[in-house]
Amino acid sequence: MLEKVFPFLKWFRGYSAAGLRSDLISGLTVALVLIPQSMAYAQLAGLPPYYGLYAAFLPPMIAALFGSSRQLATGPVAVVSLMTFASLAPLATAGSERFIGYAIALALMVGVVQLALGLLRLGLVVNFLSHPVVNGFTNAAAIIIATSQLSKMFGVHVDTAEHHYETIIRVVQAAFRFTHWPTLLLGALAFAIMVTLKRIAPRVPNVLVAVVLTTAISWAVGYQHNAVVKLTDVQSPKIHELVKRFNDTLEDISRLGEERLQAAQGLEKAKASGESVAVLNAVHDVEVLSLTIELRKDKAHLHREALRAMILKGIPQAAGGTLFYPSAEAPQGTADDGYRWRIHVGNNPVNAESLRLTGGGDVVGVVPKGLPAFTLPKIDLALMLHLLPYAAIISFLGFMEAISIAKAMAGKTGQRLDPNQELIGQGLANLIGAFGKSYPVSGSFSRSAVNLQAGAVSGLSSVFTSLIVVIMLLFLTPLLYHLPQSVLAAVIMMAVIGLINVHGFVHAWKAKRTDGIISIIAFVCTLIFAPHLDKGILVGVVLSLLVFLYKVMRPTFAVLARHEDQAFRCAETHGLRECDYISLIRFDAPLFFANASFLEDQVTERMRAKKHLKHIVIAANGINDMDASGEETLSLLVDRIRSAGLDVSLSGVNESVMRVMKRTHLDAKIGQDHLYPTMQQAIEAIHPATHRNASEQQCPLTTVCYLPR
Repeated sequence: MLEKVFPFLKWFRGYSAAGLRSDLISGLTVALVLIPQSMAYAQLAGLPPYYGLYAAFLPPMIAALFGSSRQLATGPVAVVSLMTFASLAPLATAGSERFIGYAIALALMVGVVQLALGLLRLGLVVNFLSHPVVNGFTNAAAIIIATSQLSKMFGVHVDTAEHHYETIIRVVQAAFRFTHWPTLLLGALAFAIMVTLKRIAPRVPNVLVAVVLTTAISWAVGYQHNAVVKLTDVQSPKIHELVKRFNDTLEDISRLGEERLQAAQGLEKAKASGESVAVLNAVHDVEVLSLTIELRKDKAHLHREALRAMILKGIPQAAGGTLFYPSAEAPQGTADDGYRWRIHVGNNPVNAESLRLTGGGDVVGVVPKGLPAFTLPKIDLALMLHLLPYAAIISFLGFMEAISIAKAMAGKTGQRLDPNQELIGQGLANLIGAFGKSYPVSGSFSRSAVNLQAGAVSGLSSVFTSLIVVIMLLFLTPLLYHLPQSVLAAVIMMAVIGLINVHGFVHAWKAKRTDGIISIIAFVCTLIFAPHLDKGILVGVVLSLLVFLYKVMRPTFAVLARHEDQAFRCAETHGLRECDYISLIRFDAPLFFANASFLEDQVTERMRAKKHLKHIVIAANGINDMDASGEETLSLLVDRIRSAGLDVSLSGVNESVMRVMKRTHLDAKIGQDHLYPTMQQAIEAIHPATHRNASEQQCPLTTVCYLPR
């Protein structure tokens, strides 16, 4: 009983010093991969990089302690990070305090959903996400993730558009004009290091080597080069005017946002009062303000892009200090400082007294030293209700990823897995992680593979991984300051290459063409609707359910004949001739309200088409269950067949269906002498009477008879 509550106690059965050593080495190896990856994935989620370290602190340890897999490495992963960003981007600006708070609240909700599913033993609900849908979504997500890092690779800044492909178009346009070549070169160097080491020295932590080398180069060459100046140091009336217009537009947006909030509160009051006219007026006010805000945002975007397009030259002054001029307006014959300066413009007003100029590349910057403060995430009921669908999707996707990885490793280690216990472990990891400022996490395929290859024996390897992250947070964060953002982008792009699985589409198409089509549609829809990734998944799930319902309502109905292997097989599929006097039919589905009429229609059609038909044998081997509607339809069908002068029998009726027939006395109505254990016995009993004076020279139910070719 104690081991059910604390499954980690099982680790210590026969645990040895050699196992402890293996777990320590595995934990260290995984940590060397996890630390840079977690920072990269945090950026993908729209969070400051160090929040990835917070997500790599508690969750790996908690998931290992309370999960069932001993080698599964939990922490930040690409798809869940992307889903986190997609869920929260419409609600707050990426990286803002509000956005961070929402991400932590989302982790709490994901944890609650997963924990509840695990405790209620409802792990099977994830089956609503079929493998073709997940394959299509994952491939699209990999492309979205990789392309979302292009702006960091080229060192350009653009505003996020409504659709992901529009954002990428903006990035490509900006890259043609403003690519920061040192940024691109460092990113390409990181790629080259990781690819080379992966091929020639796969046991070496290639991500860590790339991060260490590029960070050292960044520090040595002064890769980051920023300046904080006054707006008056920029010698351009045009820039001064653009800054003023930009700030005024942002102030308008802020003021209109407050007015919209008041209008929304007025709308709630009007709804409560029940006055229709007041409600219409309030709705009108909210919609007008919302439209006005969107127009102001478009205006702010144009001003922001215009400011970002300005390339400045710094001209040192004899009296000290530096003045900045647009490149085309710099004084002739004067030497500049050698940098291409650009104005850093974000989502906040530009401060005229401390204008930030960038002349180098972007780095991680200051990472707060120490462990995160442990606090209860802010709970807002309205926010929770809004985020619930996203939390459910992330819960299912995260768990599917985790359990798939765990099953793959269990196949190699022979370990027994409990999916519901794994749900509990993943749920607690997200739930408790939220108290330590974590965002949603899941099992990682790449780090789990590293953990297994390094010889992890138990979940203690993940505990050691968490302890190493703690050491990093307490003592080593200054080492991360000069880590280039383009290198983190390269780490992400390198990681998601493994998510692209074209074979998954081919396999689904070969297995079932409808599954292949669903997989492709889910892939295309996810790409088109990005960053609204939930829509792509929803389309795939709805299509899967519709196909499932269609198959249930129109199951396989086969007319059987004797095959050369002496089994009864589908006559149409194998090109076999059908018997004129006996129709041996097989219905491959439970007989219930949704498909009972289909069986009735098919049998009626057989009676109409076969003029010499005397007996219908229903091979019930495929009917594994029957409800009241199915029983009633079968009873009426027996009446209709016999009233038409034909006879009917059943073969291979299983226990559950027979219990229904006995309770309703349908077995007596059909007759015990018309219920046969097998199809062969049914044909042997029925054949002589039906073929008396028959013109059929050879019966296809006793002799193999192919249709003429």
